[in-house]
Amino acid sequence: MKAYFINKVLATTVVGSYPVVKGSGITSLFDPLHSAVETAVSDQITAGIDIISDGQVRGDMIQVFAGKLPGIRGQEVIGKVQPPTGSITTGDAKYALKKAPLVKGIITGPSTLAHGLHISTPMYRNKEELALDLAAALVVEARSLEAAGITLLQIDEPIFSTSAADLAVGKQAVERITAAVRVPSCMHVCGNLGNVIDDILKINVNVLDFEFSKNPANLSLFGSRDLSGRMIGYGCVDSTTEAVESVAEIRKRIEQGVEVFGARALLVDPDCGLRMRSRESAFWKLKNMAEAAREVRLAL
Repeated sequence: MKAYFINKVLATTVVGSYPVVKGSGITSLFDPLHSAVETAVSDQITAGIDIISDGQVRGDMIQVFAGKLPGIRGQEVIGKVQPPTGSITTGDAKYALKKAPLVKGIITGPSTLAHGLHISTPMYRNKEELALDLAAALVVEARSLEAAGITLLQIDEPIFSTSAADLAVGKQAVERITAAVRVPSCMHVCGNLGNVIDDILKINVNVLDFEFSKNPANLSLFGSRDLSGRMIGYGCVDSTTEAVESVAEIRKRIEQGVEVFGARALLVDPDCGLRMRSRESAFWKLKNMAEAAREVRLAL
């Protein structure tokens, strides 16, 4: 697989989620959240994002996937986890692909899923065993997204920065998914990486996506570390606040990233998903980010 899969320096993308903007009318009676997908996709395109998502508007990152996996009921694991009987996110990804050429497919990581659930069956002794079965089940969704035509498969593992998960097992679980597809892979880990960076860098993915806006100390961790030709998803917009950073402020952060990683190694994105922001804030964060990336690109 090629580490550099997009022929554009400082291409912009998103971590995934977008505010849920519900619509009305007859269509909403059949699918109350389809208009939210439409809004998320349209806003990302209008903001100038190169690799968009479907907006992840159908629920929180745990239940969207856990709710469709046999063996799980609500937050409880009640039996052996099995693959879903149908696709979970592929329908929305296909809609996004009708509107934009480059779309990121997104799966909640096995370890993060496992730690968001309660084991209520003797089938699993611990979260680690559960994570490996979740990975096997999610392979089906990864292949479905690949077949739909996504540009990049992102696996979200925010639990990895907390030291709560066994990272050796987490690595095995993530790689079980990435090994099953040919499309380039990305792993998103938000938070401070100080205690886990060496273990995370061992995980075999094409893009490592981290936050550098809210956690600028993360940048100092990479001075002497070898990325082995991989790209960095460079979080340069704070997703925890409604305040919209100026183009100049975001540009400065991108320039700092270029100094450490080089422009060709960066995918420019927010720190994390924007689901908790207002639509106005989310849109302008993305628009200013795209403009800042454009300005740095022109200055190179």
